[in-house]
Amino acid sequence: MEWVSLSDITEIELVILRRMRDVTIGDHRSLSHGSGFDFVGLREWQAGDRFSTIDWPQSTLTNFSPLIVREFEQPSTATVMVVADASLSTRCGAGGVAIGKAVAHAIATIGMSAVFFQDQFGLMTFGGDVNHLAAIRPRIGKGQVMHCLDAYQRGTGLDDVRDTGSLSTTIASFMRRTALVPFVSDFLVDDPRTVLHELSLLSTSHDVFVVLIDAAFAFAMPPVSAGWVEAYDVETGRTRLMSRGALARMAGRVREWQDEVAAIARDEGVDLVRVGPDADASDLALAEFVAERRLRRVK
Repeated sequence: MEWVSLSDITEIELVILRRMRDVTIGDHRSLSHGSGFDFVGLREWQAGDRFSTIDWPQSTLTNFSPLIVREFEQPSTATVMVVADASLSTRCGAGGVAIGKAVAHAIATIGMSAVFFQDQFGLMTFGGDVNHLAAIRPRIGKGQVMHCLDAYQRGTGLDDVRDTGSLSTTIASFMRRTALVPFVSDFLVDDPRTVLHELSLLSTSHDVFVVLIDAAFAFAMPPVSAGWVEAYDVETGRTRLMSRGALARMAGRVREWQDEVAAIARDEGVDLVRVGPDADASDLALAEFVAERRLRRVK
């Protein structure tokens, strides 16, 4: 399933280049001195890696299959780790548009913003159980963003993250240093207050904000003639008999639920930005939000 294509990524990249140059243009004195890179270790070559990072002597030990590359961290840049909702409900939608498409667009926009700033970018995903996370470790480059997008859309290529018993410590234990952590979800979960409280705890050591995906459009059902409708919950597998009136009110109830999520986030001190199914407007709004957030780190 491909919600964000290569042409979409190119368009997002152009939007980001235009907006970022407006806010970052000018002369800036470097706060870092020296080579600017710390050696982290060796790993297998992946698509998108620069050939200059290949460690040829080490690669001879594997007979060049696979190639081995040196991995570096740049202390003067940031780490961006997106935590994205990959639950079954995000695969649902209306009018041929799934909720997951908005999630994928958010990942692409944040990822290409990280490329602009030469930041490391990584991805965590969760399904029906928000505490069960899978991840791709952060690396630099456009190829890494495309790799993360492909992993999100296909649900493959991610490694399980050790569950420490709480969402905040599980996320924190995976990262080597302080990071920018956008949490992207529609928050159609049983207990959003607990999730937001955990994100509030995480924000004491990382820069956390929520990207709330407006999911009301996915529940705007067309008029039906039947008096009763059987609804199926893809998350739990349960069914429920609903009246025609209740079905017509679903979009409004989802909107009210997400308004309450936004209010809880304010109470917990977690910043929140809402994005909807309009990709162009959402990409621009999110790019500006991320730019402002990222530039706060260097002021």
